[in-house]
Amino acid sequence: MDIQLLLSVFLGISVLLFLILRLKIQAFLALLITCIVVGVTAGMEPSLLLKSIKNGMGGTLGFVATVVGLGALFGAILERSGGAQMLANSLLKAFGIAKAPWAVMLTGFLVAIPVFFDVAFIILVPLIYALQKQTKKSLLLYAIPLLAGLAITHTFIPPTPGPIAVAEILGADLGYVIIFGFIAGLPAAIIAGPMLAKRLSKRIHVDTPEEMTTVMEVPENAPSAVQILAIIAIPIVLIVFNTVLGSPLFQDGALPDWMLYLSGLLGHPFVALIIANIVAWYFLGIRKGFKKDQLLEISTKSLYPAGVIILLTGAGGAFKQVLIDTGAGKMIAESLSSDYFPPVIFGFVVAAIVRILQGSATVAMITAAGIASPMLSIANTSAPQLAVLVIAIASGATIFSHVNDSGFWLVKQYLGLTEKQTFTSWTVMTSLIALVGLVVSTMLWYVV
Repeated sequence: MDIQLLLSVFLGISVLLFLILRLKIQAFLALLITCIVVGVTAGMEPSLLLKSIKNGMGGTLGFVATVVGLGALFGAILERSGGAQMLANSLLKAFGIAKAPWAVMLTGFLVAIPVFFDVAFIILVPLIYALQKQTKKSLLLYAIPLLAGLAITHTFIPPTPGPIAVAEILGADLGYVIIFGFIAGLPAAIIAGPMLAKRLSKRIHVDTPEEMTTVMEVPENAPSAVQILAIIAIPIVLIVFNTVLGSPLFQDGALPDWMLYLSGLLGHPFVALIIANIVAWYFLGIRKGFKKDQLLEISTKSLYPAGVIILLTGAGGAFKQVLIDTGAGKMIAESLSSDYFPPVIFGFVVAAIVRILQGSATVAMITAAGIASPMLSIANTSAPQLAVLVIAIASGATIFSHVNDSGFWLVKQYLGLTEKQTFTSWTVMTSLIALVGLVVSTMLWYVV
């Protein structure tokens, strides 16, 4: 083992955490500085180091920038149309008050596919306030399932930015990521949602905070729940359909060329999301009375938060490329490659450590993906296994949300919890999601 390479990686990660935790430097800049530190200490020539950073940034952003941008546009139109509220109301009517925790969990699970976590939570939180006031039961009975549904989809299922970023860094197929995201996400949502909420609500009674008097307003011309579900399904179905047709199930001329051509075109994430945007623009925008200037303003504002995620992901791609070009990644891969410590476990552990230390799930995902990526050339990883690794890393990046995570304070504030109550509810929930995701992804690793 090359001691210099090992020290360069250790020093780089230490610098990254120091810059983010102690100096409060933005993660995008911190990751670029880390790239330089690793490259210099590993002995790379300056020209090669800077070329490596440029290639890593460019290679990653070519895909991520487009998909994240299109996903943000798509989510913004769905959000402003009132579709999330209509979907919540429809599911609540279908399930009934007795099974309301399951209804709000499913609502969160579906709404967070196109809409960012914090935005979706703020939109839907009046629903759980109303349920608590009506039933007089603990607010946690409804809040935890909603949060579980939101967090799981936000973490596991594209086109949310986290799994897209990890999938691009690892070279995973988004269709497989969506499939395995649902497989891992559904049991995690059930265990960390309604099942956990039932136990917590018996131990901790929380009323709706008095200052929180918001009402979930549904526009008069809001789209129906069926319409919203159909539009959300468009990119998911197209991407998964393309993945299935391109799998070993349909090889050796089993399908006509025109079908494969059409599937390859429409099922690519770029085209699938463009189609979804056009459909949403017309049916949720123009048909619902939005003016063109309003739609332009909505879509423009939606790209602001996407810009931060895009740049951060690009820096993560640069970090991955530096690890590969220095040879440090290959050294780590060779030293850790074994049946007892497969990449799926390694990715989870790295993501979990970074997550607990610095708080940001996105930074944890991107850092872990960059470190785990070089292992894949040695591990002889299949396309489905790459997608499983995305889920494992996303699981690790979800674990033990605490005081250094903005989500911790968002939940505490809106639910009117103490710090201790937030730890025993929200933090426990995120850890359960992570552990269920690890168990499912480890099983899938050896099956697929």
